[in-house]
Amino acid sequence: MAKFYVTTAIDYVNAAPHIGHALEKVQADAMARYHRLKGDDTFFLTGTDEHGSKLYRAAQAEGIDTQEFCDRMSEKFVELTKVLNLSNDRFVRTTQERHKRAAQKLWRACAHDIYSSVYRGLYCVGCEAYYLEKDLVDGKCPIHGTVPEAIEEQNYFFRLSAYQDALLAHYDAHPDFIYPEERFREIYSFVESGLEDISISRSKDKLVWGIEVPDDPNQVMYVWFDALTNYISAIGYADDETEFSRWWPASVHVIGKDISRFHAVLWPAMLMSAGLPLPEKIFIHGFLTVEGEKMSKSRGNVIDPVEIARTYGADPLRYYLIREIPTNEDGDFSRRRFEERFNFDLANDLGNLLHRSLNLLVKCRDGHLAKVADFGELENALIAEANRTVDAYCEAMDGLRLRDGAGIAMGFVRRLNKYIDEAAPWSAGKTEAARFDTIMYTLSEGMRITAVLIEPFMPKTARAMLERLGLSESELTLSAARQFGRGESRSVNPGPPMFPRIEQ
Repeated sequence: MAKFYVTTAIDYVNAAPHIGHALEKVQADAMARYHRLKGDDTFFLTGTDEHGSKLYRAAQAEGIDTQEFCDRMSEKFVELTKVLNLSNDRFVRTTQERHKRAAQKLWRACAHDIYSSVYRGLYCVGCEAYYLEKDLVDGKCPIHGTVPEAIEEQNYFFRLSAYQDALLAHYDAHPDFIYPEERFREIYSFVESGLEDISISRSKDKLVWGIEVPDDPNQVMYVWFDALTNYISAIGYADDETEFSRWWPASVHVIGKDISRFHAVLWPAMLMSAGLPLPEKIFIHGFLTVEGEKMSKSRGNVIDPVEIARTYGADPLRYYLIREIPTNEDGDFSRRRFEERFNFDLANDLGNLLHRSLNLLVKCRDGHLAKVADFGELENALIAEANRTVDAYCEAMDGLRLRDGAGIAMGFVRRLNKYIDEAAPWSAGKTEAARFDTIMYTLSEGMRITAVLIEPFMPKTARAMLERLGLSESELTLSAARQFGRGESRSVNPGPPMFPRIEQ
């Protein structure tokens, strides 16, 4: 059994989740669910980042304890995992004792590359990141548009510069380490231009909310050194060698492009320093705009994914984020496009396919589906296409082309609708009993395969389809999807329309 360990970035709990958080979570969940369909030993991790100046200041402004503030905000992200029906195996929080022990263990493992010196520079509280003058835009943080704080203090530094050649060698040996290729070239160029040592601590009198540096209670860890450790802390780095050996290295880190340097440069260097294997792949997705504009509180256009999911269902939102948003480029969330995808893809194509097929079976056979073994020319053509579809789908999903995978699955749905029109079961049902049974059995097998293909994107819908088809969840494997004619005789239950159209 192959191993697959996928992670998201841990979310900073300074604000409630928005639609961008949902995009990353759903992408990682789709990967995890796909690998479970393959039969891989799979682990999916997500969580929250709960240290740093910004959180301490936010708690102070509300007049509450910082841990209380983190607990309250982290719960919003836990709720998101439930509302989106994520299949994460663990939810890590950087305020957990297990994580703190792991961060301090990793610090000690990297101690030979850590030294004390004076830091003079610019620090963006919003990013929890240090900047050079050349990285600013008009003297401001390129992400938040705020003027960084000038800092001068005694800190600990990590010898990042010592790993420039090793990083480049790793990139050369593993050209698929960073996906997509455009981001790979950006990171390669950045490292090739020269690396500087990086401050990895702050004075405790300036940052009281963080993990203490081992053997120096006057310093706390720079939040990125702390945060990146979550990928190993959650799987037993500090306290469970068996679990850690089972899951590390990670198969895929799913992250946004704004934090790509931390994950593709600093994190691999830290792991090299500690003598640990590197993750297999860094998957970098783009940003989301809303109706063509950058999302911001001041514009009042921040989209709450919980509200969308509770209004329309989690599966339509999950499907939209995978099918409409480019997998590795910037994308846009539009209410109009969401409703169009819902009506055309889900209500018209998928929902109507299931509803009219099963209702016809109820009308002509009282809902009894007969197993058949002899297929005609139309059916054999469809079976061949089903096999090609599963192959193309697996190729796309293995290549992390999630949008293509969803498109292939829905393309097969359209092919099944075309088959209905070609086979005309409503006519055969009146005069050709054997032919009618063949058509309906072929359709049921096509819908069974469809349920498998859409499961990573729409898990609740996939299970509802199988239930209406009179099948169990045991059919949710790629092995089963490759066996056309596997289904036995049974009774079906159409139920109400699965996706009632949205009146736009």
